[in-house]
Amino acid sequence: MTKASWALLAALSLPAFAAPPAPPGWLPGAVIYEVFPRDFSPAGDLNGVTAGLDRLHRLGVDVVWLMPIHPIGQVKRKGPLGSPYSVRDYYAINPDYGTKDDLKRLVAEAHRRRMRVIIDIVANHTAWDSVMMQTPEFYKHNAAGQIISPVPDWDDVAGLDYSNPKLRAYMIDMLRYWIRDFDLDGFRCDAAGMVPVSFWESARAEVDKLKPGVLWLAEAHEPPLMAKAFDLDYAWPLHSTLAAIFSKGEPARDLRAVWEQERAQYPKGALHMRISDDHDEERAIVRFGKGGALAASAFMFTLDGVPLLYEGMEAGDTTESGGPPLFEKLPVFWKIAERRPEFPRFYAGMIALRAAHPALQQGGTEWLRNSDDARIVTYLRKGGGEEFLVAVNFSNQPFLGLVDTAAAGLAEVTPGVETPRPSALPSLALDAWGFRIFRRIR
Repeated sequence: MTKASWALLAALSLPAFAAPPAPPGWLPGAVIYEVFPRDFSPAGDLNGVTAGLDRLHRLGVDVVWLMPIHPIGQVKRKGPLGSPYSVRDYYAINPDYGTKDDLKRLVAEAHRRRMRVIIDIVANHTAWDSVMMQTPEFYKHNAAGQIISPVPDWDDVAGLDYSNPKLRAYMIDMLRYWIRDFDLDGFRCDAAGMVPVSFWESARAEVDKLKPGVLWLAEAHEPPLMAKAFDLDYAWPLHSTLAAIFSKGEPARDLRAVWEQERAQYPKGALHMRISDDHDEERAIVRFGKGGALAASAFMFTLDGVPLLYEGMEAGDTTESGGPPLFEKLPVFWKIAERRPEFPRFYAGMIALRAAHPALQQGGTEWLRNSDDARIVTYLRKGGGEEFLVAVNFSNQPFLGLVDTAAAGLAEVTPGVETPRPSALPSLALDAWGFRIFRRIR
């Protein structure tokens, strides 16, 4: 099922659900950083990730998400190296990445820096040469009794059958193993909407007995998953709307509309991961341009929710990771930051600003009118006795107009601005793809 299909299903899921379980107390203020171990470092292994922890810590990362670390299937493999989402053995580590001791060291070193580590769990399907093929009743079959892929396009994997109680028990035991033996801090659950909600709810209940407060991140945008199973899901409709603004010229006001739809569909307090770039997409800098990529991040990092950084974003890297690059080795070109110094400067400043102010983490959000809402979004973030006004220009033309806000006491705090312009609010000037952030102490 595609992201668009999941988004449509979510849009139809209008009945209210019970309040979700309280997320871990640290989560609303967190920044998640996605790592593809094969490409993160020249070594392309877990030790290469460990070696990069100091840099991630200085950047302000709270959660390191490791894309699948398990051995990759050989049968029907795509490309020379295969997809990390074609798992041969859930209990093993890809030998190209290192050993179990290497993972334990990575987790321990992250914890020493007060960062958390979560791993990708691909619960919907396995490689065709998975060790689980010894138990064929774990898999979905067609009318002829043949094991089948979950969807036709995913011909390198075989679909698991969660109507089988023994499969459910196997998978829950596996999740408990990674928490118990490696002291991990949670899971990013691939294609979560394709696995029954009842399984995730049972899995969470069992894992919580071992280590309460671990993070459960669903690769989905479906309210039922957030009722009891997950702390966080993907804000895909917002991401799709953002892409449509850049690629199709849709009006910026649509961002507010889709945000309001999201709020209506989900229980109060539900958290969503805000993304403008990840391993499934063309890089944001390619889709949106340099200025647009920073404008998109300014939006995602100041809106309510939990922002995601995909490796290389902070350097302005353009190296692709979606298929077919997903099946190759294409390391991040970290030195590109020398040509794009505004990128590391922006992300370091934005993360530090967000970390210092609860209003930018889970404060209230109030959308403001402005004189050109086809191009400009303006909103307030309020909380902890503070108020921030955020303005983002989603166009390649400068803006000079008005925003509906009181001007008193607002001072510019836009990251990367060495000499802030005097605040003339409610009159507002923005460069092409520009963004400005103002702070008021109430």
